[in-house]
Amino acid sequence: MKQDPLHLPQKPSPQDFQKYVADMMAHRGFDSTDIMGQFLQFTEEVGELAKAIRKAEGRRFDRASHVGGVNEELADIFMYLLYFCNYFDIDLEQAFREKEAINKKRVWK
Repeated sequence: MKQDPLHLPQKPSPQDFQKYVADMMAHRGFDSTDIMGQFLQFTEEVGELAKAIRKAEGRRFDRASHVGGVNEELADIFMYLLYFCNYFDIDLEQAFREKEAINKKRVWK
């Protein structure tokens, strides 16, 4: 039996997730798609999330279209988000902390 070369630790850090996605993209041959192609696929996943939320909330949606659960669609979006972080060499945890420091100084109404 062939062992899966992809491994995600049991309690992954944000950096573990980013490394996993980089390895997964290379392993599955997705690392050759250009950034615009990846962004278009990302926006398709956001649309699928919208359908999954409508479905979960009992709102009307096209029952002929394939849509996973909210959890599946959020996972797809998370993977694309990590791909973009890797592409632009962004440490997501650091970016989050920096942005939240800015947000804490804002006045929220």
